[in-house]
Amino acid sequence: MKIHEYQAKAILAKYDVPVPRGEVAFSVDEAEAAARRIGGSVVVKAQIHAGGRGKGGGVKVAKDANEAVEIAKKILGMKLVTHQTGPEGRIVQRLLIEETLPIERELYLGIVLDRAQGKPVFMASAAGGMEIEEVAAKSPELILREVLAPGYGLAAFQGRNLAFGMGVPAASVNAAVSAMTALATAYIACDASLAEINPFILTKDGKVYALDAKITLDDNALYRHKELLELRDLNEEDPLEVEASRFSLNYIKLDGNIACMVNGAGLAMATMDIVKYAGGSPANFLDVGGGANAEQIKNAFRILLSDPGVKAVLINIFGGILRCDVLATGVVNAARELNVKVPIVVRMEGTNVEKGQEILKSSGFNFTVADGMKDAAEKVVRAVGAGVAA
Repeated sequence: MKIHEYQAKAILAKYDVPVPRGEVAFSVDEAEAAARRIGGSVVVKAQIHAGGRGKGGGVKVAKDANEAVEIAKKILGMKLVTHQTGPEGRIVQRLLIEETLPIERELYLGIVLDRAQGKPVFMASAAGGMEIEEVAAKSPELILREVLAPGYGLAAFQGRNLAFGMGVPAASVNAAVSAMTALATAYIACDASLAEINPFILTKDGKVYALDAKITLDDNALYRHKELLELRDLNEEDPLEVEASRFSLNYIKLDGNIACMVNGAGLAMATMDIVKYAGGSPANFLDVGGGANAEQIKNAFRILLSDPGVKAVLINIFGGILRCDVLATGVVNAARELNVKVPIVVRMEGTNVEKGQEILKSSGFNFTVADGMKDAAEKVVRAVGAGVAA
């Protein structure tokens, strides 16, 4: 689950990471009041779940509250397009009004899970303010790494290694190490999957601050953090993904035209890969889970078909807890109730597979039953090209 910058900074401040003084504003009047309380020059920052806001015109410096008002009028309600939003952009509905600081240097701090090691890795770089992916591609030697031992966070010696490695002046090393240690503590305490400060700044008077902040929370751990679940902004999420979450369905919208319904994340990835291999383009990632029932299958179908770009549906299920006959019943009911017009290709294996196939064949619908994943992918790609309806 993604959260806004101002929310991430509130979390970091709770764990003693230094952040600039700032307030969130949902209207121009609130922006003006916040700017006057902060005083002097302020930064007006659009709050959306995407990076590159500055390049898109979503971050502006105002010399005083009056200028902050004019900037807020332009940014609030605008469609902000960045390299992460895609051409459809995001409508800005809230702002962060924040004090300006005398920046001496910009650094980068970030923590992600290294799946190869099975441990979080703390990354730091002197190339702050840049896209870390660009730094990794062009100058990987500029990225320093320290592995976090389970249950220990970032040790003081690791923090010093990173601070000296980035060239932090001796007078600021202790402050930088303290901030990095606090960042690691926050990452672990919140069950985050990503915590990033870019840039992490040194000011002209030797202090350190998280000038920007990005935190992504692990959805699977949110049951332990009810207070963090309240930070979710549904306006920043795809409506179909929000709808799917209501029925415990794991759905991610993509840009293709072949909808994929599977049970199991690994099978979903393999299905999308083989569709691409066959020359098709997946329209989504949809995992109905191992224990889905006929009602969930129907809702999954409804969500898939709500995407106007979908030209065919590929169902790839391994029947275990979700038996093949239950799947087939759900598919037939969905096709009947939703008046499905697009081609449907079904590949199923496992418990009650023969019974499931019989239900599909006797349904009166022209389902295409595939023999294996490769055959399913080839048939659904051909169906899209031919425009054959179920």
